[in-house]
Amino acid sequence: METFIIDVPVPSMGATVSELNVIVIKVQPGDRVTKGQRLADLESDKSAFEFESPCDGVIHAVIGKPGATMNSGDPFVQIETSDESLRHLKSGTAKSAASAPAPAATAAAAKPAAAVVWTPRATKLAQEAGLDPAKITDIEATGPGHRVSGDDVQRYIAQKKG
Repeated sequence: METFIIDVPVPSMGATVSELNVIVIKVQPGDRVTKGQRLADLESDKSAFEFESPCDGVIHAVIGKPGATMNSGDPFVQIETSDESLRHLKSGTAKSAASAPAPAATAAAAKPAAAVVWTPRATKLAQEAGLDPAKITDIEATGPGHRVSGDDVQRYIAQKKG
């Protein structure tokens, strides 16, 4: 059976959500995956969810990076598969994988390893409360991937008022 490489895109989470944050990636190039297997944990400003493989195959390349913000439809991972129902996702060139990380991934990679990562909702709540997330170092991060969640910000604000 013939195999081909597909670009698996970042999923769309509805009309109002166009960006998703990569929390953790569970696969690496060379890994064999099955349809429905968890590839990564992604997060929008409203929820976190498991991103699953659309087919059986072998991971060819991982384009998304932990901490990166990616747009819906951007290539996230390349899978070598023989699933004809996904031929419409066939990768145009190997170059697309190399050029896909874009500025968001580069900016995330430039952060210090110990930097606190905030969810979009947490950032918004902090700013609405007149706080600068970049200056808050004493907040407990309990969200997925040890990120600061909206609930963490609400607890932090309540503690500071108390």
